[in-house]
Amino acid sequence: MLTKLAMTGFKHRWRDYLVLFSGLIMSSAIFYMFEALATNQTFLKQNTSISMVGIIFQFGSVLLTIITLVYIGYANSFLLSMRKRDYGLFMLVGARKGKIGQLIWLETLLVGITATIIGILVGLLLTAGISQLLIASLGLTLHHLSAWYFPAAVTTLLLYLGLFLLAGLFNLITLTKTPALKLLHSNDQPNRPQLKPIRQLIEVIIGLISIGVGYWSMAHLGDLQLAGIGIALVTIVVGTYLLFNAVFVWLVILLKRLPFAQRGLNGFTLSQLGFRIRNYTKILSIVAMLFALALGAITTGMGFHRQAPLMAAASNGYDMGLVNATTAEKQQVAKLHPTRQATYHFKVGKKAIYYQATDFNQQPFTTVESHGKDQLTFKSQSNNAQQFRKSTASYQLAQLQGSANQQLPAILVSAKTFAQLPQASKQLLVFATKDVTAQLPTLKQLARQQQQRDAGLKAENLGGRYGYYQLLNGMYSGLEFMGFFLGVAFLAMLASCLMFKILSGAAADRQRYQMLNKIGTRSAQQNQALAKEIGILFALPGIVGVVHVLFGLQMFKFLMVGSPYVGIWLPFVIFAVLYLSYYLITVHIYRRIVLH
Repeated sequence: MLTKLAMTGFKHRWRDYLVLFSGLIMSSAIFYMFEALATNQTFLKQNTSISMVGIIFQFGSVLLTIITLVYIGYANSFLLSMRKRDYGLFMLVGARKGKIGQLIWLETLLVGITATIIGILVGLLLTAGISQLLIASLGLTLHHLSAWYFPAAVTTLLLYLGLFLLAGLFNLITLTKTPALKLLHSNDQPNRPQLKPIRQLIEVIIGLISIGVGYWSMAHLGDLQLAGIGIALVTIVVGTYLLFNAVFVWLVILLKRLPFAQRGLNGFTLSQLGFRIRNYTKILSIVAMLFALALGAITTGMGFHRQAPLMAAASNGYDMGLVNATTAEKQQVAKLHPTRQATYHFKVGKKAIYYQATDFNQQPFTTVESHGKDQLTFKSQSNNAQQFRKSTASYQLAQLQGSANQQLPAILVSAKTFAQLPQASKQLLVFATKDVTAQLPTLKQLARQQQQRDAGLKAENLGGRYGYYQLLNGMYSGLEFMGFFLGVAFLAMLASCLMFKILSGAAADRQRYQMLNKIGTRSAQQNQALAKEIGILFALPGIVGVVHVLFGLQMFKFLMVGSPYVGIWLPFVIFAVLYLSYYLITVHIYRRIVLH
């Protein structure tokens, strides 16, 4: 009988359960996505040269586990708040507490396990889809990447099963120890914020010091190594929570005392925030950390993606060299609209390659010379025969030769001397395009044709900008993929956390907005108040997250050739658009639940 009553309550509040269920599915899906990389040691070792990447991912797993723990705590409290009144009524009509405790424990476990299994399947699909999208769009080269990774699924299932077992036990104890009347009115007891100046001042000071220590450790990661990551993980998480816990309460109370609170429905909005202030401080801290992780990961991924073509451009004056190019290959080169192109006649001796000097006088060979700490700034130099003989960058011509000739020195001789050499004359066609990455399909085809004629010409010794770009792309592909993949995963987790927390309180807020409607408040004012309330909850972690990212990028200074802050505006703009989209979606859903 009690089971039937419980199912009736479930059907009555299916919309709330849908919010709960979808949130838990997304949480377990994102955790699986992260663990699919973190537990795959072969993938991590094969796709990055950073020796401590596995330990870095272990730190990430610890942080994500903490976030998951808080998230499931919220989900469980939401489930408990929905069922307290129902089970309180069951107690009033004579149901035994033991039976009710058993029901809530089974319900918690059933919801958790079902959501986790579905979440792992969703995570599998997301991992496969996002991986293929990133590999195709970024032109990445990855090894041993698997969307389905059994250890990741086991880790996810065990963690969530353990957490839901504890949550079910907590619910059982809470319901059986709480009087029936208190259960009936549990959702009507507000958590009013109280200003405790001394305590909150101490929290602000400790929070600022903790975050400062975390920022310092990230800036000196080259010296601190793994200890720096551990210090930053602990201090920034603790500092963020303390600042939100102290400043947010103080800010709401301060604003309510200002004339600002008397305008329109500002007082109502502030009261709405104050009603659940303590619960929001935890979720806002989590969202701020996820915001920083997502934005930082995407920014870093874009940094590595941008770095490869810049380094390739500074490596040689030409994209590629073709030995004895066919008519078809020359036509392919012409379609690329090269910015520079030259053809040099040469003969191969036993100890050197002999070039005709008149070719260099008619078509000066362009060399590049890098300067500056970042090695990305360079100047081009056009060299005639005399200048080329004196140039320290003459090796760049050898890079464009075939595999057997790359180690031989270049000697420029007169046309008469060149004609007297007994070896067969060959031609070297060199060319440069405006952007290597924009011409990759054609360049790849030309390289393949060259390798068919020259068996010793492997990918690793293919000279020119294209060859160097391919080499760098192989080195950075793993880091690029991890950055973008984890950025998308953390962004989804961020949206899931914040949307779930806000929407979980929508049913209770419906009554308050109905009261506003009854006293004659215009719909436009209600919409404005609702948008402001949710806007504040989105803006606060966003601001803190941006600050974390700006300092956190210091970690990658020793990994990147250039500054990690170059071009930072692009990921910030992309992320702002996505974050704004989440805000608008949340406002729309919240409005439909509360106002309609």
